[in-house]
Amino acid sequence: MLIIPAIDLKDGHCVRLRQGRMEDDTVFSNDPVAMAERWITAGARRLHIVDLNGAFAGKPVNAQIIQNIVKTFPHIPIQVGGGIRDEETIQAYLDLGVTYLILGTKAVTAPPFVSMVCAKFPGHIIVGLDARNGKVATEGWSHISSLNVIDLAQQFAQAGVEAIIFTDIHRDGMMQGLNVESTVQLARAIPIPVIAAGGVTTIEDIKALCQVAHEGILGAITGRAIYEGTLDFRQAQQLADNCTSHIPD
Repeated sequence: MLIIPAIDLKDGHCVRLRQGRMEDDTVFSNDPVAMAERWITAGARRLHIVDLNGAFAGKPVNAQIIQNIVKTFPHIPIQVGGGIRDEETIQAYLDLGVTYLILGTKAVTAPPFVSMVCAKFPGHIIVGLDARNGKVATEGWSHISSLNVIDLAQQFAQAGVEAIIFTDIHRDGMMQGLNVESTVQLARAIPIPVIAAGGVTTIEDIKALCQVAHEGILGAITGRAIYEGTLDFRQAQQLADNCTSHIPD
């Protein structure tokens, strides 16, 4: 199981938000490339990078920083989200060396687009489903839809996406622990891997995920916890490596 450090980019800085609110951010570093190096040195085998400005602008804003990270660490798979709304953006990121592209708002508002890009860019598309009380949020979490997260995930699995990133908005950035129950419920409902996000706080969350990794959980994204020190990243990845389940990277 992978523990995936999150590097959230806002105005060129590495930040973390609380519950997706752009005005409630904490700057952890002015050097995102150095931050990527920190986690890779600690054992990270994949990075999760979000262009927060891009998510709100609807187009990439911090692409140059992402390119710098990819060029500096070409051997590390990188998944990128935020502002990916068209084929041209996907192609541009793939040309930079990004491995996976995460579709969020575009996937929810235009499901046929997911099928199209999965066919055109097989093996590279991940869908991020962010939910509050089981309902999917869009537009940088500013809008809560009436769409059920499991129904949508099943639809996207059929379309050919590589994985679903599931975020419990209520837990994200709040250091309240991971919503393991909802994550497992989703993983059991679809035939593709789930990556857990939102609420990872301590090593106990990783232990809880290890107990259910066999349900189809590929890994967990962690942000504020590793930046504030409530979770030791190296220890977390070592624990995850010892999970009895062996899901391919």
